Amino acid sequence: MMTTQAIGNLDHPALAPYKTMKAQHDHHQQGIFVAEGEKIVRRLLETNFTVKSVLLPEKWLESFRPLIEPRPEMVEVFIAEKEVLERLIGFSMYQGVLAVGVIPAPARLEEILETAPKPRFFVAVDGLNNSENMGVLVRNCTAFGVQALIQGETSSSPYMRRAVRSSMGTIFRLPVVETVCLAHTLRALRDLGIHTVAAHPHTDKRYLSQARLDGDCCIVFGSEGYGLSPEVIASCDEAVAIPMANNVDSLNVGSASAVFCYEAARQRNRA
Repeated sequence: MMTTQAIGNLDHPALAPYKTMKAQHDHHQQGIFVAEGEKIVRRLLETNFTVKSVLLPEKWLESFRPLIEPRPEMVEVFIAEKEVLERLIGFSMYQGVLAVGVIPAPARLEEILETAPKPRFFVAVDGLNNSENMGVLVRNCTAFGVQALIQGETSSSPYMRRAVRSSMGTIFRLPVVETVCLAHTLRALRDLGIHTVAAHPHTDKRYLSQARLDGDCCIVFGSEGYGLSPEVIASCDEAVAIPMANNVDSLNVGSASAVFCYEAARQRNRA
């Protein structure tokens, strides 16, 4: 279901999330997120996420109508020319297509463990607070078959606006488990026989090619500046590194997650 109206008043209450797009943390506290761009908004509308509103130029309306009209909730569709949209949000946009969605309830780890086919493949994050890096990591997870993202208590939400954008909407297909203590959760996974692997560049004991990732496993990635906390490392079965030459200290977590997840997928598909 949908209602359609041209924007006549930029102070309409339903437009508030678009006017405050840079206030990602405020949106998260309200339980909402903003999706930006034609592809990402389409991917949101193709899910069962609750969508509050869509904001777009009139030229996009008919192509989006088949995605919006069948939805069970009432979606407010606001129409304005690109110049008006940019005045509303405060910066330039290429396509001018946006939507406000409701952040879903966190997935329950117990349900994931019951329903995920074996071998299980999880990724956890510790202290990851850069939204762009979070979004790239989510995109890599989805590309290589990760079944759930375990969000440590010191990491930011993958539903921050920039994270959603960097993920290209793949966050809509990846269950997110929130923890109150990542180290405790990792120890619980170990007790269940799930191999926990710390992606830790400062180890000279094990390299990625030596790690067994073809069974049930969870790969843990750390923050951009400080890596994994000592407690989280101690809660893992092993710490492994990507071998690098030319005195490069480490890779960006987005790049590192692509390498690790590819290696896990490669090991699982070899036969």
